[in-house]
Amino acid sequence: MRKYNGINRREFLRSAMLSGAAMCVSSISNEMVANESRDKQEPLALGSKVAAGISAKRTLGSGTASMVVSAIGFGCMGLNYHRSQHPGKKQVIALVHEAIDRGVTLFDTAESYGYQTNERLVGEALKGYSDRVFVTTKFGHKFVDGVQIKTEEDSSPNNIRKVCENSLRNLGVETLGMFYQHRADPNTPIEVVAETVNELIREGKVLHFGLCEVNADTIRRAHRICPVTAIQSEYHLMHRAVEDSILPLCEELGIGFVPYSPINRGFLGGLINEYTRFDPENDNRQDLPRFQPEAIRANMRIVEVLNAFGRTRGITPAQVALAWLMNKKPWIVAIPGTTKLSHLEENLRAADIIFTAGEMRELEDAVSAIPVVGSRYNALQESKVQK
Repeated sequence: MRKYNGINRREFLRSAMLSGAAMCVSSISNEMVANESRDKQEPLALGSKVAAGISAKRTLGSGTASMVVSAIGFGCMGLNYHRSQHPGKKQVIALVHEAIDRGVTLFDTAESYGYQTNERLVGEALKGYSDRVFVTTKFGHKFVDGVQIKTEEDSSPNNIRKVCENSLRNLGVETLGMFYQHRADPNTPIEVVAETVNELIREGKVLHFGLCEVNADTIRRAHRICPVTAIQSEYHLMHRAVEDSILPLCEELGIGFVPYSPINRGFLGGLINEYTRFDPENDNRQDLPRFQPEAIRANMRIVEVLNAFGRTRGITPAQVALAWLMNKKPWIVAIPGTTKLSHLEENLRAADIIFTAGEMRELEDAVSAIPVVGSRYNALQESKVQK
């Protein structure tokens, strides 16, 4: 019988009864797009009928910087930010509780997701559960009176400390599981950033240090000052740039890797087409080149590959995308997000899937043969990513 991390049979049965509440999480209309979602656990036979949960753990980082978490985490951004319509607070909190009850121990947010609104929502959802989970957040974007100055970054020591205090208060925790630099700040040497976070670790306000979308040189320089636990960057079958230098460096230095947007902002799940309409007030995909109708139409060939690959194995395109990531390295922990219990279930079952080396090559070759149309970011956003 499936075992759930930290949950006995009685607790699991209780959570199953409560799942009815989470089932009312509203679906986005056919013209909108479901939030990204998929999750991970220990290997299990395909076709298992037990309720999806995570018992397997993975280790991010090494030595004193190591962090043992569920094999897949939960990306919280889309719970109320940048992903079109979203359910009410009660439904969101019920879904987060479902994820916890099923063994998810890593929850990821950021100051910039609605300027602290996502942190506050996550903090409310995790109230009473802080002893069972890690919550990670991010600093580095520049805000003036709550408005982001998108042309600038701010990783000055004073701002790092200010964001840390705000995040601790918003999340209702005494210590942040991991504190990531969201984007590199050209005006603040990475050594200064690393030393500031190192001080916060010594003060007990932060457990671990992470970096997002940085190059190999920055990682090496930061790691010399404060051991880096994880790198968080975009990584999926349609964006594999990190394979050139970042993943090899992570392996060399014993650093974990946390891919965000593991199913390409929902696209690889097959729920988006050229007629999809995104909420103009709360969805950044409408401004991304890869999510324009012409690009979507061209890139659907990739989804068709995943669909064909999964059909013969009894798995969905989203599960193919997630399983591929999790089969790449044992120190990769994806953080898909969702607002739907059905997608959470789907994500968790993806963790059961083990591909052979031949299957990995087959899938990669088929996808690589199709040119990806459209950049993942607009010019300003792309300029923030270190090459």
